Amino acid sequence: MPESTPQEQISRMLTGYWLSQALYVAAKLGLADLVKAAPRSAPELATATGTHTRALYRLLRALASVAVFAEDEQQRFRLTPMAECLLDAPGSQRALAIMSGEEHFRAFGDLLYSVQTGEPAFDRLMGAPVFDFLQAHPEQARIFDEAMTGVHGRETAAMLEAYDFSGVRVLADIGGGSGSVVSAILKKYTQMHGILYDLPAVIERAAPRLAAAGLANRCQAIGGSFFASVPIGANVYLMRHIIHDWDDDNCRLILHNIRQVLPDHGRLLVVESVVPPGNDPSFGKLLDLAMLVIPGGEERTAEEYRKLFHATGFELTRILPTTADVSVIEGKKFPGQA
Repeated sequence: MPESTPQEQISRMLTGYWLSQALYVAAKLGLADLVKAAPRSAPELATATGTHTRALYRLLRALASVAVFAEDEQQRFRLTPMAECLLDAPGSQRALAIMSGEEHFRAFGDLLYSVQTGEPAFDRLMGAPVFDFLQAHPEQARIFDEAMTGVHGRETAAMLEAYDFSGVRVLADIGGGSGSVVSAILKKYTQMHGILYDLPAVIERAAPRLAAAGLANRCQAIGGSFFASVPIGANVYLMRHIIHDWDDDNCRLILHNIRQVLPDHGRLLVVESVVPPGNDPSFGKLLDLAMLVIPGGEERTAEEYRKLFHATGFELTRILPTTADVSVIEGKKFPGQA
């Protein structure tokens, strides 16, 4: 096959949202679940979803052309491995497809505003910062929780492979959301206890999940704001995809609050994408744009993390890459500082 020309490559990039929105519609309509048991035709699926038969067929045909669903000779559609990622099931990408296709898609449509001002487009479009918006919209908050679990699930396994949590007495997961990360760690390290800390509304959603996982007796679920304080009692404080949500001033406040309660021999673990130098492809460089337009944060380089840690009394001791798109950034308190 001849190599694509620059014009062809740019054309595919420019029309990328055609496909992302097609995936969103398929996820929103629950098409993967409707063909899970057996292939079904567009008329059958249109009846089940209340959609226009011909238009739905055209959507499915387009998705089948990129191996999301497959069409047989009777014009029926069945699951493919990629279509299975849109099933309504734990760890799937369905919630991410819905979230990405709704508020996040609108925010990216106003990327120019963010580039011109440095401010998140989400706030202007939705009338509130993203986490305030989620508190006021329970259904979107539920989808957000599921999306984060689905998109970051592989990162948890990669983190556990890369970092040895042996010897951790109590692990505090700060901004831990649904509790999926701390649950996975506690299940592997059965002598460890945990603290899940997030906004009260988030903890209200997460507590039943901890109980269902059999971890209610080993993991406290505490509600609060990490801008005000964090719980005492842990010797390791973990944050995954928290620091990247915020600008440097807010990050320094969060890290300061952790330092106030961290024991002298405790550890700080920040799990994030670390932006590499040069022009090589990096998911973190694209995720950085999402941080710009949605929460107003940013992805950072190793040197930027080093400076951020230093400014709040932490020494960056090491950065451990993982097989996923994140690294474990470890820090400890500088000795002798209050």
